[in-house]
Amino acid sequence: MAANIGRLNTLEVVKEKDFGVYLDAGDLGEILLPKRYVPKGIELGQKVEVFVYLDSDDKLIATTDLPKAQVGEFAALTSVAVNQVGAFFDWGLPKDLLVPFSQQKNRVEEGETHLLFIYLDQFTNRIVATTKVDALLNREEAPYRVGDKVSIIIGDKTNIGFKCVIDNRFWGVLFFEDAFRQLRKGEKTTGFIKQMREDGKIDLSLQEVGYKKVRNILDDVLDYLDSQGGESPLTDKASPEAIYAVFKVSKATYKKALGALYKDKKIHLTKEKVTKL
Repeated sequence: MAANIGRLNTLEVVKEKDFGVYLDAGDLGEILLPKRYVPKGIELGQKVEVFVYLDSDDKLIATTDLPKAQVGEFAALTSVAVNQVGAFFDWGLPKDLLVPFSQQKNRVEEGETHLLFIYLDQFTNRIVATTKVDALLNREEAPYRVGDKVSIIIGDKTNIGFKCVIDNRFWGVLFFEDAFRQLRKGEKTTGFIKQMREDGKIDLSLQEVGYKKVRNILDDVLDYLDSQGGESPLTDKASPEAIYAVFKVSKATYKKALGALYKDKKIHLTKEKVTKL
């Protein structure tokens, strides 16, 4: 069985040299892990987790450094150079990631950030990427229900919100009203399914949907008050940034939580402070 090029692999050390160690990669043969990446104290027969790719001479090599994304994944990366072959993107390894001109939806310029899909060229074993990602998503019926927790990658900003890649499989939309904190293109974070539309489109939220998101922070608010001696200046007038910094929720959710605690006579609320009863 061969190691997977462009992915993390756990491989056994089979040879030791002054310049590094060789790892058993099955059908791919033995692959060098250069000395600068060899974990201290590693011995023959032990296994090490490495990323396998082709170096600048198109030879298989291993590294313990991790790229920003692996084969089969989406990522928003920044172009660092463009030449007659295509555009090269920084993905965290010494050898930059190529997006050939034939795989560019729109011509890439140096310094631009694009959402890419990384794949293995089956003819050359080279790891390359494409910006033509639309056809790679929504190729099946989405299996989600409202409230499901998902992994998302923040994509392009539109006039209504942010396009997002869900679980490396589907497009979703995070509306501005649900993006209650600063987001950057390419950021990987957790989201929740807010709505499954009849046309197949998916709406997202950065926090749990419905009243559940309020219930989940009630104890957090009381615990925070305890840690602050029973009082806090984070009233319902506090800034969204200050609220998010402490509770990781939107201002709207926090205000509902304060309202619920006030109704249950667990806190006293004024314009200046929140006091635990």
